Amino acid sequence: MANTLVQDLIESGIHFGQRSSGWNPKMTPYIYGKRNGIHIIDIKETVKGLLLARKYITNTVAGGKDVCFVGTKRQAKGVIEQRVADVQMHYVIERWLGGTLTNFRTIRDRLKRLEELEAIEENDNFQSYSKKMESQLRREMRKIKRNLEGIRNMNKLPGAIVVIDVNRETTALREARKLGIPTIGLIDTDGDPDLVDIAIAGNDDSMRSIDVIVRELCKAVADGKQSRVIAKEGKDESDSGAPRRSRRAQFRADDSGVDAGAPAPEAAPASADS
Repeated sequence: MANTLVQDLIESGIHFGQRSSGWNPKMTPYIYGKRNGIHIIDIKETVKGLLLARKYITNTVAGGKDVCFVGTKRQAKGVIEQRVADVQMHYVIERWLGGTLTNFRTIRDRLKRLEELEAIEENDNFQSYSKKMESQLRREMRKIKRNLEGIRNMNKLPGAIVVIDVNRETTALREARKLGIPTIGLIDTDGDPDLVDIAIAGNDDSMRSIDVIVRELCKAVADGKQSRVIAKEGKDESDSGAPRRSRRAQFRADDSGVDAGAPAPEAAPASADS
């Protein structure tokens, strides 16, 4: 499995970094060398970060929390929309709206507005409104849907944020850090690994490399969901069993000094004076 993963990463070109003239010195531990003015990323560091991210996501999802994927660059949009939707997680592939996390209540209000507009469209297709008002309402509905469609089922703050290209998603990372939400990021040689909690060094401009990373992280989500279901089933089975006596009740029964199988003691003879 590990050999297959490494082969997929190499074939995707994830080890090709940015030009050495535009690198970030903080990425030095993740760089293997330089060739033709291009930095080569150490594939061992990439695998190390990916496995750590997978383990963390699995544990997070198994614990009942969700993960939000953020990738607004062109190369990441299609990959995230397809793979993340398959595991029923949350994603942002258009513009990250400021306050998506720190002002989450307002975001939920906008999603309620989207539900209202969709209900109007379903009931009478805006026939009870004027042409001008219909145009405005449809434009509003399209705008909300375009920006918030991927997080419309996110009823609480996520347990982790995954970003593609930390240089592009700095607003999302700042909000997550402010709220104490752990972050995972695919970082090229021009990025800052200090912006995320778990760094996956790799080419963030290649659609194939992004696809491999998102694919593996979505597998971790699926494993976490499976563990969540198993834990829930085990809890239901334990709750449906016969009620057990408390330790205090058992202690009282043991200390009663009466043997249920022994004959009852004979009554003392009555006194002559009674």
